[in-house]
Amino acid sequence: MQRRTKKKKKLKLGRIIPVLLVLVLLIAGLSWFAISGHKKKSASSEGQKTTLTSQNSQGSSDKSSSDSGLPDAKKADWNLVLVNRDNLKPEMNPELTTIGSIQVDSRIAQATSEFLAAAQNIDPSEHLISGYRSVAYQTQLFNQYVENEMVGGAGSVNEGGPAISKEEATKNVQTYSQPPEASEHETGLAFDMSTVNSLNQSDPSVVEQVAKIAPEYGFVLRFPKDGMASTGVDYEDWHYRYVGVDNAKYMVAHNLTLEDYLKKLPE
Repeated sequence: MQRRTKKKKKLKLGRIIPVLLVLVLLIAGLSWFAISGHKKKSASSEGQKTTLTSQNSQGSSDKSSSDSGLPDAKKADWNLVLVNRDNLKPEMNPELTTIGSIQVDSRIAQATSEFLAAAQNIDPSEHLISGYRSVAYQTQLFNQYVENEMVGGAGSVNEGGPAISKEEATKNVQTYSQPPEASEHETGLAFDMSTVNSLNQSDPSVVEQVAKIAPEYGFVLRFPKDGMASTGVDYEDWHYRYVGVDNAKYMVAHNLTLEDYLKKLPE
């Protein structure tokens, strides 16, 4: 009886061991697949997160660009033409319209009339002084200013002073008037408007109010107090330049001269 029992035990053990081995291998296999699947899922999840982060970053960048507020304008736009001592322009021959005693480019005639009326609501003595000038007339005017500076004449920077050279006189004049082909008056897009016929002699509070409403009609005070570094021209309380409503509002909001503004625009 004991021998049979031992034989049965041996037979049972012989059968159980292979089964156990199969179970161990099966469990190991399932564990491997589970771990492998988790890794793939994690990698996929990380990839999706990276893609979403990249997309969100790109979206933020695009939004930042679109929210910059910069008008849809180009340097080549007609109302942004730059004329100064570094950007000379020959006779431009714009089509002109007469408003009061001056002429302006016909494309800004209505805006000029409306701006003048608004300025006169602030101070009835506001009036247009000088508008379009031909190259020939600008040449004549500039030479007169130079001669006046040389002798220290009335209204000159050198008023009451000793005689100075033509070179010195020319430098003085360039702080308030420009040589031929360098003056914005030749574009027909600029004019002088004030309560008096003398530069920087109008009531500062009136000038401030008029300059504040100018962008509503597409104009900017072209030579502001803090703009000489970029314009090369001293402050002028009467010189307004048409650039268009959107451009004007942006320039004033960001305290930009035309020279500075154009640097931000595409060709």
